[in-house]
Amino acid sequence: MIINRQSSASPSGSGGAKLFSINTGLFKLDGGAMFGVVPKAIWSKTNPADDNNLCTLAMRCLLLQDGDRLILIDTGIGNKLSEKVLPYYHLHGDDTLEKSLAQHGFTPADITDVFLTHLHVDHVGGAVAKEGGQLVLAFPNATYWSNQKHWDWATVNPNVREKASFLTENIIPLQESGQLKFVDVQEGESFTANMQVFFVSGHTQAMMLPLLQYKGKKILYVADLFPTVGHLPIAYVAAYDTFPLQAMDEKRTYLQQALENDYILFFEHDALNECCTLQQTEKGIRAKDVFKLTDI
Repeated sequence: MIINRQSSASPSGSGGAKLFSINTGLFKLDGGAMFGVVPKAIWSKTNPADDNNLCTLAMRCLLLQDGDRLILIDTGIGNKLSEKVLPYYHLHGDDTLEKSLAQHGFTPADITDVFLTHLHVDHVGGAVAKEGGQLVLAFPNATYWSNQKHWDWATVNPNVREKASFLTENIIPLQESGQLKFVDVQEGESFTANMQVFFVSGHTQAMMLPLLQYKGKKILYVADLFPTVGHLPIAYVAAYDTFPLQAMDEKRTYLQQALENDYILFFEHDALNECCTLQQTEKGIRAKDVFKLTDI
């Protein structure tokens, strides 16, 4: 289907894109919740848990320099969680969003676009900061991108399972700022010269997956479709997934697509593995080579 893109989302510049891995810190979630009905004896081989059955996870964002645009994909959990909620996430590690940007020579003011795969707290929390008791945009010069279907899912009448992750302080300031826009692309259409967008709805309605052109490779930012390498098996879906059977179908589709087209998967939540290629095995499609973005 041919669609009309918003003019502000049209391809800009030319030449190859640049990608930077942006680590925003680590957190912990219950291993059983991360793997649903899969027994601990199996999932703990790839995602070992601590004495409280908690698995360490990353909040790894991606920065795309595409022409004259500097696009941050997701923002981590931020630093404004309330004292009531903070203990649930066990935040740790030395990385922060600001420090990671600075390591690559950038500041929050340099970001032109913030592309939010979805509005769960660990993906959008860093988009809004608290300064002097006031909520302000963490990236003052950026356009913030969601999509209408997911925005309505998160804000109009959020379901009981997800409501606790759609925090008002992370979402409403984006709308009130006037800097929020909705992507106007269909499945596989271009957002910029080096970025296409795909949609999946098993984890949450209309989560967006960026597919990026980089150094002659295709990098699929898998967000919560595949939180870690340990989630590559089709049946290994998190209890957080709103529609687990749909998530399984989407995993099957994108694994096959990635294998056939030599995609590299970029993991947002795997604390140990940043990227991987895929191979067909007797047990299904699994990781082949595991490496860092800087190794490409």
